[in-house]
Amino acid sequence: MSAKDVIIALDFPTKEATLAFLDQFPAGEKPFVKIGMELFYAEGPAIVREIKARGHKIFLDLKLHDIPNTVKSAMRVLSRLDVDMVNLHAAGAGAMMKGALEGLTREDGTRPILIAVTQLTSTDAEALKNEILIDVPMAETVMSYARNAADCGLDGVVCSPLEAALVKEKCGENFMTVTPGIRFADSAVGDQKRIMTPEKAGKSGCDYIVVGRPITQAADPVAAYRRAMADFLG
Repeated sequence: MSAKDVIIALDFPTKEATLAFLDQFPAGEKPFVKIGMELFYAEGPAIVREIKARGHKIFLDLKLHDIPNTVKSAMRVLSRLDVDMVNLHAAGAGAMMKGALEGLTREDGTRPILIAVTQLTSTDAEALKNEILIDVPMAETVMSYARNAADCGLDGVVCSPLEAALVKEKCGENFMTVTPGIRFADSAVGDQKRIMTPEKAGKSGCDYIVVGRPITQAADPVAAYRRAMADFLG
């Protein structure tokens, strides 16, 4: 899988809305998509299978975070779905991440890409300090989580585009950075705090950018997707 792509966040409440969105794309254009909690909890594994059968690469974004044995068992189940990428919370620490990797790996040695969420892009420095009670700078926290994930054998992390270059510097160029918090310069910010445009993200060490509302809520979603691709890939 080439590590440079735009992933569309399919943040829809139903199968019908999701497929209606995907049907807007020409038959030969199959964007990489993200299925998150809203859609997965509404429709279950069947929606993953249906979208995969349509020819899309899938990032299954469920952000697992539990005791190691539970996460290992859950990843074993998810490994049976033909997804391309899954994730968990790095805050679950090393034993959980290693268990996840073990559970995700199939008998033939294959597995989806496994990445760890560092800090949500909706979290700012104030919330980090006063609510999560982490009294070190955001970048330092993200780097610590990223190094832990790398040490546990994971493929990369979810981080804001503001931290992607530093993750590459600390963990190596082959360590993937998947970055939400992407907005066009003329888009509404919404609930995101640490954001960047697709063009700047493409120059900042981001391998994959995740774009939701600027594409899914655009007047012309296909044009918005193509704009994001052109800006990101330069």
